[in-house]
Amino acid sequence: MAGHSKWANIQHRKGRQDKIRAKLFSKLSKEITVAAKMGDPDPDKNPRLRLAVKEAKSVSVPKDVIDRAIKKSQGGDAENYDEIRYEGYAPNGIAVIVEAMTDNRNRTASNVRSTFTKYGGNLGETGSVSFMFERKGEIMYTASVGDADTVMMAAIEAGAEDVESDEDGHWIYCADTDLNEVATSLEAQLGESETTKLIWKPQTTTEVDLETAQKVMKLIEALEDDDDVQNVTANIDVPEEVAAQL
Repeated sequence: MAGHSKWANIQHRKGRQDKIRAKLFSKLSKEITVAAKMGDPDPDKNPRLRLAVKEAKSVSVPKDVIDRAIKKSQGGDAENYDEIRYEGYAPNGIAVIVEAMTDNRNRTASNVRSTFTKYGGNLGETGSVSFMFERKGEIMYTASVGDADTVMMAAIEAGAEDVESDEDGHWIYCADTDLNEVATSLEAQLGESETTKLIWKPQTTTEVDLETAQKVMKLIEALEDDDDVQNVTANIDVPEEVAAQL
């Protein structure tokens, strides 16, 4: 059970979906506001905003919430958010990247640092682990969209770089700068994707036992519960037999 794409499945099995969803609505709204403020408020003219809106719709964020987030970006009272990346290690040397969006750098840095410490990890300097990851676009489809060969052919035609398929679905990867174009091409061939987003993809992963998986999971969940944190990625590989016990 390797890499980024499987973490959501583990969390789902642990029954955290409702809690995650509430946080996710807030975080996606923030991303929409920032994307609209940085560029054009029309998603068709702003690739980052288009992806943010698409991601919000994929998890059933109501249209009025999306519209309100875009409208908020045009108001003079819209908060100014800084995008910050933190890097560190979870227990047993698992590399972790934390992406945050904050209106108070000191508060966020303090919270992230204390969370790492509390759960047996340590926060590193910028660049301390990011060299182990690549910035990629990730487009996910459910297994029902077609078999692995069908999706692979569509992905190649769309200009994607790699596809990972299993019984849970298909994860299609492309260069970060090509995400909008590849996603649009795939949509024409396969229909609407489940998710379309930029990720940090581990170049290599570290296989863990049950005890380490539990420790890392607690750290990641605590980080994700912080309102300033948008995404958390780790180079963890959880074997199937370990995942079944989580």
